Amino acid sequence: MVALYLLRPGLLPRMEGARTNATTEIIERGEYLARAGDCVACHTEVNGPAFAGGRPMPTPFGNLYVPNITPDDDTGIGLWSSDDFYRMMHTGVSRDGTLLYPAMPFANYTNVTREDSDAIYAYLMSVPPVKRENRPHELRFPFNQRELLIGWRTLYFREGEYQPDPKQSEQWNRGAYLVKGLGHCSMCHTAVNALGGSRESQAFEGGMIPNQNWYAPSLTSNREAGLGNWDLQDIADLLQVGTSKRGAVYGPMAEVVYNSLQYLTDDDAKAMAVYLRSLPPRDSEPPPPSQARLVDPSVMELGRKTYEEQCSMCHGKEGEGHGVSFPPLAGNQSITMSSPVNSIRMVLNGGYSPGTKKNPRPHGMPPFSHLLDDKAVAAVVTYIRVAWNNSGTPVTPEQANELRTLIPE
Repeated sequence: MVALYLLRPGLLPRMEGARTNATTEIIERGEYLARAGDCVACHTEVNGPAFAGGRPMPTPFGNLYVPNITPDDDTGIGLWSSDDFYRMMHTGVSRDGTLLYPAMPFANYTNVTREDSDAIYAYLMSVPPVKRENRPHELRFPFNQRELLIGWRTLYFREGEYQPDPKQSEQWNRGAYLVKGLGHCSMCHTAVNALGGSRESQAFEGGMIPNQNWYAPSLTSNREAGLGNWDLQDIADLLQVGTSKRGAVYGPMAEVVYNSLQYLTDDDAKAMAVYLRSLPPRDSEPPPPSQARLVDPSVMELGRKTYEEQCSMCHGKEGEGHGVSFPPLAGNQSITMSSPVNSIRMVLNGGYSPGTKKNPRPHGMPPFSHLLDDKAVAAVVTYIRVAWNNSGTPVTPEQANELRTLIPE
């Protein structure tokens, strides 16, 4: 089966072979786009029917409950027209005129073309309808007053479909369209302020993911996850496979790869890589020297012993790693980022890269929260952040304890 790839917004790969009618082609394209937008992740409750909503979405302002978007006439979007759906995607305004909370990434989806919006609509209208009432949001006052969203939209929302940059290639524009639009990558990789908003000038500079206690690294700083010196294939592999020669994804990003990015065509993954690698670097200064000399020798010794006993078998005596399955820790930017949150969580919680079509049996890391106390966790994380000339900073037992308390019983 030979694929013909057309790299511009609104057009998706058409597979040569058995002929399908126009409606089926649109629905299949819509399914692909809905996956690219990771719609199922938010609009499906754990073990619940696809797209039937009900999933709680914790925010700093209270819980939002994601709506049913199956084509049920009474509780879903069965009575919506394609115009209604496009207005919601493009403007963040529901069919009845209600302003949507920005947990729905309409600030990104506004980039989506009308053709692609119509295809997603056609696909959602084809899924089995589920009669399930939407649960009211549980937001604290005054955040439950939707009128306040007018101010938020004035500050942080700019409506408009993506316009290709004529100075760039078709591949770059395709990648920009996916990253800025359906991929809504900036939602996690851009810090938000107390109002839940972010500035375009700060896009992709990294930040904590609200209420998830994971840090989404900067994609513009070579001290974190800056991609300027990555091979395109390594970036594409990280997006589509979940692992590459430069690293692996865990936590919320693993869910994104599992639900969404693994289904991208090779060409779309490569297009996103082209755009992401072109992001202008904002921090090109060399990393600071190792702070090992500033760490209490007893802490370093506890960290070294803990590492030798629990970590060296997989990651190597000198943090050199063993292939893609067991990544190196020496010189690993994800270990030395300014925020130690992800490193602490990996030691406490462990984690697996997602099982994907190209990596169906991923290796993972076991949790150590039941074996190591806060002092040992802080020591071993400190050790891997400053040993082998790594440029990270020390970690305290208090930081380890704060994240430990978030582990479910």
